Amino acid sequence: MIHPIGPVRPPGWLVRSAAEVGGLPVALVRSGVWRSAGPAQLVRIERALRTWGQSMATLGAVAAIRFPDRAAVICGEDRLTYAELDARCERIAAGLHAQYGIVAGRKVAVLCRNHAGFLEATLSASRLGADVLFVNTEFAPPQLQAVLDQHHPDLLIHDPEFTPSPTIPSVTSAGALDELARSDTPEAPVGVRVGRITLLTSGTTGAPKGAPRVTGALGLAGLTGSALQRFGLRAAEPMVIAPPLFHGVGLLTSMLALFLGSPLVLRPRFDAATLLADVEATRAGSVVAVPVMLRRLLDLGPTATAEYDLRSLRAVVSGAAQLGAPLATEFIERFGPVLCDAYGSSEVGIATIATSADLIEAPGTVGRPCLGSSIRILDDLDRTVPPGTTGRIFAGGGLVFGGYSDGSNKTVVDGRMSTGDLGHLDTAGRLYVDGREDDMIVSGGENVYPVEVEQCLAAHPAVAEAVVTGVPDDEFGQRLLAYVVLTAPATEDELIAHVKANLARYKTPRQVVILDELPRNATGKVLRNRLTPP
Repeated sequence: MIHPIGPVRPPGWLVRSAAEVGGLPVALVRSGVWRSAGPAQLVRIERALRTWGQSMATLGAVAAIRFPDRAAVICGEDRLTYAELDARCERIAAGLHAQYGIVAGRKVAVLCRNHAGFLEATLSASRLGADVLFVNTEFAPPQLQAVLDQHHPDLLIHDPEFTPSPTIPSVTSAGALDELARSDTPEAPVGVRVGRITLLTSGTTGAPKGAPRVTGALGLAGLTGSALQRFGLRAAEPMVIAPPLFHGVGLLTSMLALFLGSPLVLRPRFDAATLLADVEATRAGSVVAVPVMLRRLLDLGPTATAEYDLRSLRAVVSGAAQLGAPLATEFIERFGPVLCDAYGSSEVGIATIATSADLIEAPGTVGRPCLGSSIRILDDLDRTVPPGTTGRIFAGGGLVFGGYSDGSNKTVVDGRMSTGDLGHLDTAGRLYVDGREDDMIVSGGENVYPVEVEQCLAAHPAVAEAVVTGVPDDEFGQRLLAYVVLTAPATEDELIAHVKANLARYKTPRQVVILDELPRNATGKVLRNRLTPP
């Protein structure tokens, strides 16, 4: 139940959630989110919450109430205000209901790149109480069809570049949504339930699974408070979101931007120079990227990056893949102490955040838990291990999902879910990820965590990126094989000697393979199953 509110307070659910995560009310005031909200606006906000509940539809509607004339989406020369976005979503929702029978409980699949159409499709379906399935734009046609066959959406909204499914009704995100937005169809009925949003896991080691969840106030409140306090974000400042919106880090930060009333600066495809130009043109306060994008920014060179005015930039948020200490150090040296690292997954959301101060003081850390979240490191008997000891990482908080679409789940201990990673905590409570549980290499009876060896190789001045895997060995059970991408000439013997000089002998790769690039998915994660031993 939503309780009545006074003229200068945020909605009751946010107050109650803030009490659980702590520190959020102060952060909201400092950020400017609620500072100018008047009684009339708060009444309308309360009405939106009663209508759509704690959903993405509410985020968009509230932003339109608070900031109607502010840009909601900036994509090159194209701009859409929050009022315009809200009006279009109202008409599109009516059209989806009238023409395609979308109602509460139906499922809409979204196959769009980063542009206003992605948000319009998502927010419109949310208004109807429909479930939304976000589909990876990098799927090959057979993989796309397999996902659609598995999840059975009632409608597919896709960009024109993609071939529609022959078995599912579909509309394009360009012409068809524009037609619906201009239609005079009677207003659609309000959804009687809050629709779920389903992210697909990265699928780096197998077929992607659906990770559904209902957007909850507590989870978003904790992430919001952490972002405001540790990223230093401010309401109304444009946010450049470079990772795909269909992925967890892209979607969560887009929801954060809607909550803050910040313009979302989007591009259908990433380009390093274009990103810097967008920061300068929009005076963006934050950038969201994945590590491989940060590497592309550095590859532009100091002379090229100095051509852009980046003084507005207060935070660069990295996520979706392991950042690594060498890349973090190099980025901070070039762009200043603006870098933050967010650790999590499709299943647990964003669990920890590392500030630039953390990355400088404790290289390799992924930071401390978000407000309202917790981290435990457990051994194989589910016992908590002391600081400095590697074990299985378990995360708890409001963004943890309730299980996969196929009915399976990840291991849960004392209300916290396994992330599938191995890691350790230091005495200050900062988390370090040592590798995936299934990536650990046992060589000659010794446990080797690939991340440590990868970061050692990446610290070599000639190495841009490194991945270490285990391959069968008759004598040792497994031996280490490294794959590297170079920025300068270096021999295999030089790289092996570098590791041997810095790590234990059993952690030294027997072989180093030099590649032009590492195979990655759309969010920058390395596809280890595509690394073939020579």
